[in-house]
This record gives sequence, C-alpha cells and structure tokens, in this order.
Amino acid sequence: MSQNIIIIGGGIIGLSCAYELRMRGFDVTVLEARRCGGQASGAAAGMLAPFSENTEGPDAFFRLCQFSLLLYPEWQEQIRSISGVHFEYANTGSLHIAYHAADLLSLEGRRLWQRQYGSSGEIVSGAELFRMEPALSRDVLAALYTPEESHIYAPDFIRALEQACRISGVLIKEELGSIRLVEWDRHIAVSAADGTAFYGDRLVASTGAWAQELSEQLGLPIPVYPIRGQICAYRTETQPPVKHMVFFNQGYLVAKANGTMVCGASEDVAGYDTSVTERGIERLRNWNNKVLPFLEGQLPFHSWAGLRPATQDGYPLIGPVEGAERVLMAAGHYRNGILLSPVTAKLIADFIENRCVPSEVREMFSPSRFANAWI
Repeated sequence: MSQNIIIIGGGIIGLSCAYELRMRGFDVTVLEARRCGGQASGAAAGMLAPFSENTEGPDAFFRLCQFSLLLYPEWQEQIRSISGVHFEYANTGSLHIAYHAADLLSLEGRRLWQRQYGSSGEIVSGAELFRMEPALSRDVLAALYTPEESHIYAPDFIRALEQACRISGVLIKEELGSIRLVEWDRHIAVSAADGTAFYGDRLVASTGAWAQELSEQLGLPIPVYPIRGQICAYRTETQPPVKHMVFFNQGYLVAKANGTMVCGASEDVAGYDTSVTERGIERLRNWNNKVLPFLEGQLPFHSWAGLRPATQDGYPLIGPVEGAERVLMAAGHYRNGILLSPVTAKLIADFIENRCVPSEVREMFSPSRFANAWI
C-alpha cells in the first residue's frame, strides 16, 4: 500500500521532492501558502556552480553540491520531457576573476583541490582570457575557468517542474494562507487557514525561510533565518555577448538567453521584508561596471529581492526529525536551493524508503543537530 506524503512548501525544494517521490510511486500532496515558486526559488539567478560557490575546500557540503551538479543533466531533461515546458539550461562554464597578482595564489590553490574533484579548471590570463570573454575589463589580470558549471533560467524551470508534478499526478494546493502541523505522532494532520484538513503518512517540511515556524510545534530548535538577496537585471541585446558566468568577490554576473544580464546579489538582514532598496541595488552598480565596462551608466530595467533561508551553521536541513519520525525536513538551502534540488529530492526519497544514506549526510545535515541548544 502506497504511503501518502504531504509536502509543505511549493518552492523548488518542495516541488523537487514531490516530483521524485511521485516518480517512486508515492501519493504526494503539496501545500503552498502562497503560489508555487513565489519566494526565493523564482527570484534566483539559477547558477549551478558548486566550484565557484564553495571556495574553501572539499567538505561534505561541497561534495553534496557537486553530486547534485552531476545529477542535473538527466534531472532537467526528465522535467523538460514530462512537462513540455521550455526553459534555458546552459553549460557555459564560469570565470572567477582576479585583478591583483596577490590573488593568483588563492586561485591556484582552488584549482588544485578542485581538480581532484572533477573540475578541469585552469587559470587563464592575457590574450587567452580576452579571447574567451572579450567584454571583460582589461583591468582583470586572470581568472579561474571552470568548464563544468552551468546555469538555468529559474522562473521557467520552476514552471516546468510544477507542470511535471501535476502531469505525473502530484496534487498541488495553493493560496492556503497559514499552514499548521496539527498531528505528527500516529499520522500526519495539517490544517490550512480556512480550516481545511489534510492527512498523510509522512510530512516533508520545505518552507524555506519560514521553516523556523515549526520549532515550537516540534519542540526542536530550527535556526533558519531570512536573508534578503537583492538582484538586478540589464538589457544587453545590443552589447557584446557574455559567454560565461562571471564571479567576483563582490558578486556575480550571468547572461541569459533572453538578452538580459543578471547581477547579484546584495545581501542584508531585513526580516521578511522583500522590498528593493536603492542602497542594495547601488551596491551592485558600484562594482559591476568594473567587471563589464559596457554596464557603465546603464540602469537596470528590473530589480527584485528574495528571502534566502540561511541556517545557523550554513548547512541545509535534510532528513528525518529526531523524536518525530513521520516528519522530515528539506529546508535551509540558503543560496544553493536551485543547485541542490535534485540531490535533496533524492535524499528525502531515500530516507522515506529506508535506503542507505551516507553517514556524513545523516550527521552534517540532520535537522536535529541543534537540539542541544535548548538543553
């Protein structure tokens, strides 16, 4: 008899878990307070760049990100095929740029350890660098080129993922307002704002920056906090094409196939406020023209903000909740939700099916790892 899985949260993590669980034969219901993909997921730049985003070394979090990158080609192709929705998926590679000779040692150190983990990255400079990326400022001294990294157009991908879920038989309920977990011991019972009740055998909580709301109900500290990320976009149809994702220590620039250039991200602590501020966008404008000179004097045609779900230690919460065996969490992915969606979905489904999950995953990403904070 198939288990009925309830998923709270219709962002990319919740929808990915729903899709994977449905593909494995479970009955799945997704409950979303607002609209699917309406929070951090739809606001993301869509970078699939574990080597560029993780600069310190190959810890368990990097390995999780890298494994998810390896899953992406087949993952996105399945979603494209089932949904029939077109979305951009571009294996452009990335350039992490440096302006000073003092930064080259750091780039070389990263190149060396990343080579051991599947990167074919190399340091490029001079004429070779500007042949690869002619639009770069000539003040750039060198860059670490990582061919394996990609990006996806998040709004279209979310629509495709939602459609793939619906076509495959996932029940999606949106605009529910507040959603409360009522019972999680003998079975799962969830109540929406209008009193509608939903029942299931297991619950997956994928509520992003709102995950902390479950703390009191479960009697467990869930230190997930909203970090506002502000992003802007430029029209670049008449400008030199930018072929790679470009990373700098101040942020990133990603050219999309629709003729726009996404620049991000200015981060600040603002609670659940998703308004765009002049100061936040100005931070981006202060550096992006130094990377791509053609942006000098241009004004963004669009600016937006999303709430990134950050945890106390920077790692996501993936897996069952200790003391509440019917409840699993898939939250706290901070700025890596798009990248980590396939591996998170796989792990959540593996946990539910009692398959083998690596011990380092169980320990490092356990939702219960902060339990001693309340003792």
